[in-house]
Amino acid sequence: MMLTVDRSRPTTHAGRISRVETLTLGTAWRDFSFVRLHTDEGLTGVGEITHPYRGKQACDLVVAMGERHLLGADPFDVEEIWLRMYQGDFLRGGDIGGIVLSGVDQAVHDIMGKALGVPVYRLTGGACRDSVPVYANGWYTGERSPESFAKRARETVGRGFSALKFDPFGTGLGALSREERTLSLDIVAAVREAVGPDVDLFVEGHARFAMPTASRLVRDLEPYDIGWFEEPLPWTHIERYAELRQRAAMPIAGGEHFHNRYEYRHLFASDAVDIIQPDLCMAGGYTEIRKIAALAEMHGMLVAPHNSNSPFCTTATVHAALGMPQLLVLETFDSLLEDYVADALRGALPISSGRIQLPAKPGIGIELEDDVFAEHPPRSGFWNMFAPGWERRDRS
Repeated sequence: MMLTVDRSRPTTHAGRISRVETLTLGTAWRDFSFVRLHTDEGLTGVGEITHPYRGKQACDLVVAMGERHLLGADPFDVEEIWLRMYQGDFLRGGDIGGIVLSGVDQAVHDIMGKALGVPVYRLTGGACRDSVPVYANGWYTGERSPESFAKRARETVGRGFSALKFDPFGTGLGALSREERTLSLDIVAAVREAVGPDVDLFVEGHARFAMPTASRLVRDLEPYDIGWFEEPLPWTHIERYAELRQRAAMPIAGGEHFHNRYEYRHLFASDAVDIIQPDLCMAGGYTEIRKIAALAEMHGMLVAPHNSNSPFCTTATVHAALGMPQLLVLETFDSLLEDYVADALRGALPISSGRIQLPAKPGIGIELEDDVFAEHPPRSGFWNMFAPGWERRDRS
């Protein structure tokens, strides 16, 4: 196995990687960052490297790693490129390195698809289905009250979504006061009443509760027929997830924070969750997420990919999700972003009636519009999820 670029080997008609660049688009939700690879045959490939709070560091790292491991490489050597960046750069996991590796892996798959004239999903297992179901997140901006959540839930379902996720718990951390617990459950009850019994509801815990609180909440949430309770415990307490699962009537979901199969190892070994949530833009790209999904299938778990990034990540994840036999549903914030985001990401797949159809364009199918990026520079925002009123997402 080569861990340095071997220019003597024959290459494909995609050519060799000749340039690495990054672009960042500012939005009210977060700054969306991307890597764009160029080859000496005139092809380009794009991947998302969005980090919620460390965008500049991710962009700097991808350029530096590009110089060390990508320039001169054949983009079809995906396994070697992945290993070269992971092992050769001594990544050993972590958020920034995991995001960079994920974005580069997407970009080389984008180049491969364009070189062969096929959508990326044809390179990652084909299609097990004709479309991918999605659920809406981020729709509950506004006051933290049952009435406000219910109103916005009805509006979101009115846009065609049949599944919603939300965090009703405010600034709760570790434990909840009696007042906060009552309000949180009233919010869940109001949302369920507003949307009726046929809409899937997923409750987000944001890895914030101690075991006694999480254990009580799984009982409290049972009447509302939720599809899963997500990350009720911190991952520093991963050994207690299996114990909580035994007490819960609903599935337990999690795993968005893990960046490769090695980090997932303890989750699988302890049967911590029923549903894993790998993020294509954090968990190692197409090369790695297929392996993680295969491990989940071996453990009898379902896959619901996490995605709090841009419509690029949504479209890119559709390619991966199409080939996952145990896919449940894909997360999206797409319909809640500014209109110019779609202009910046030309070719992003639309959502219709809560689903995304088969991609048709070669590669991932999205090109970046540099002029729109220039008009909307990074904002460097920060959402403190333990500050009062964070759910309003009001930067002012």
